[in-house]
Amino acid sequence: MAAVARAGFGRAFEVPGFRALWTATVQSQLGNQLARLALAVLVFDRTSSPVLTALTYALTFLPPMVAAPLLTGLADRFPRRTVLMSADLIRAVLIGLTALPGLPLVAVGVLVTLNACVHPLYSAASGAALPTLLPGDRYPVGAGVLAMTDMVTQIAGFGLGGVALGWLGGPRGCLAVDAATFALSALLLRSGLPPLRPGPSRSPGARRGGHGAALRMVLTDRRLAVPAALVWLYGLLLAPEALAVPFTHQIGAGTGATGWLMAADPVGALIGTLLLTRVVPQRWWPALLTPLAVAAGVPLIVSALAPALPVALVLWSLTGVLTCYITIAQVTYVRRVPDERRGRAAGVASAGLQTAQCVGVLVAGALAELMAPSTAIGVCAAVGVLLAVLLAAAARERRGRQDSAAPDQTTAPPLRTGTADKDPGGEPC
Repeated sequence: MAAVARAGFGRAFEVPGFRALWTATVQSQLGNQLARLALAVLVFDRTSSPVLTALTYALTFLPPMVAAPLLTGLADRFPRRTVLMSADLIRAVLIGLTALPGLPLVAVGVLVTLNACVHPLYSAASGAALPTLLPGDRYPVGAGVLAMTDMVTQIAGFGLGGVALGWLGGPRGCLAVDAATFALSALLLRSGLPPLRPGPSRSPGARRGGHGAALRMVLTDRRLAVPAALVWLYGLLLAPEALAVPFTHQIGAGTGATGWLMAADPVGALIGTLLLTRVVPQRWWPALLTPLAVAAGVPLIVSALAPALPVALVLWSLTGVLTCYITIAQVTYVRRVPDERRGRAAGVASAGLQTAQCVGVLVAGALAELMAPSTAIGVCAAVGVLLAVLLAAAARERRGRQDSAAPDQTTAPPLRTGTADKDPGGEPC
């Protein structure tokens, strides 16, 4: 039983469809990270403007906040392989156009924005397809693999970006390679992934409900709202990343220490997710969700004391390790949504996380104008811990009501009308 509970990575990679999805995702994510760097270099080379360079970089992150609610429902209306391939081919064309010589910067900005808008569609279709590709105890392992892959590609993409710029003849060469990675990803998905049609509708309005209906579905069902909100709390834990430069200056560390501090969280998260998926039995995951979410902000509260660089690195890395709770929350959330609604549910979660990250960064920056950077980090973390405690209490209250009443036999309510379904996950929060 322990071996089953600790299903190794091999159990996910035994499935051909998952191998195709993982391979396509890896190479397109690496290309995307490279493209972000290349676009920043391209704009700075042509304008020498830090503001325009930063704006171009921001355009790769901000549009999903708007696009996620509008596009992710497509993942519930068409075969998920078709949605994934279409998203990759659209991005291949858009990024390929940015590589054209002499393209006006306004056109570059428009293309970058459109490209970023497509990402939530790919993410929603991928997230909705994963439980179908990996049934049972394989699914949490596959979700962990993709989470770790995302962290590794972020680190590797930026770490190797400077070298790649030289190898590929500058930013335009990098952009051309990125376009090729998206085209290759579409080819891999076409050859290795089954169609993955959404499950049959349980009610006439299930597929027609828009983002507003999906948002109501999540917010009015505590079984969905709690894990979603726990994921969104991560926005408050981004304060160290937002304030890494002023924090480094405050503690008197050299400029080079900023990179180490910014790498601490993703490296810690990689370690935490690896331990979660390889060491911790899956039957323990539900019980660990809220304790890990509460604990994740505690090391950052200690950062309010402005510790020396080695201590700060340990604290920030420890927070990264504890944020492995996000994988548990995502698995819990997706399992509780019927297959025919998973695309829109993923859109709600994605838009919420993007918004929370932006708000978290802005709040951290505003606080740092009023107090020391270390104190601002500690305040954000303390608020995150408090909110996590309140969510944990809400989860316990729900379990108490279930224990005193009939067993829970409902899943997420339909977007408009329909029948109730049994919870496939059985998670307690």
